[in-house]
Amino acid sequence: MLGEETAVVHTAAEEIERRAARKSVIYIKESDPRHIGTVQKVDSAFSFMLWRMSEPGAISSSVHVVRHGEVHNPESILYGRQPGWRLSERGRAMADAVANWSKELSLGAIHASPLERAQETATPIALTHGLEIKVDERLIEAANIFEGKPFGVGDGVLSRPSAWRHLWNPWRPSWGEPYKEQIARMRGAIEAARLAAGGKDALVVSHQLPIWILRSSVEGLPYLHDPRKRQCSLASVTSLHFDASGKIVGLTYSEPAQHLLPPKKK
Repeated sequence: MLGEETAVVHTAAEEIERRAARKSVIYIKESDPRHIGTVQKVDSAFSFMLWRMSEPGAISSSVHVVRHGEVHNPESILYGRQPGWRLSERGRAMADAVANWSKELSLGAIHASPLERAQETATPIALTHGLEIKVDERLIEAANIFEGKPFGVGDGVLSRPSAWRHLWNPWRPSWGEPYKEQIARMRGAIEAARLAAGGKDALVVSHQLPIWILRSSVEGLPYLHDPRKRQCSLASVTSLHFDASGKIVGLTYSEPAQHLLPPKKK
């Protein structure tokens, strides 16, 4: 959970106003030199910063957590951890957009989930920085009992009464990998990437649910949530910022591939 010296980014203007009204919270605009000096390469159209801090230069390094690009999935299958799901043509363009976004970063390590869509997203980034991709199993997608089944709105697996018995506990959740286990492995993977980077930034490629639950744990948000409202679009970047001691002091969010998102996924 975020401590007293904290940066949090939100895209909703009303959230910014609500939090900025709290005592001792400073809203740092993108034009402010303190923002430019402490957060590297944040997309100005999709990031806002709220900062609780004693010194503007508190950030020592960052781990940029990237969600993979769009997958070719015309049947709307919940692919989960199944192998063989690769990026679509649009997804490859998204990966290239993230690689271009990353050019101003000084990366010391790139880690990725073992699944093809994550490896393919990481590839152009690794080529841009001349780094090898290290596979980290802890960055994999969350397990889900409905994996391999269609998951369309109104006509997917959840419309079948036989599936409802799995939905009895949304707080855990009862249909998949416990949120606490996701947080533990993701935090371990983030720390491993941070240390591997040797003082530089690190970048990891993972999947939407583990990324969102990790962010929820950092911000102290409830794990129970509406999946449609996760702020974690395709090829988005959720960046965790650390001080010299390894403490998380900030979180920012950006969308380098926003211009490539299909309208329904924006």
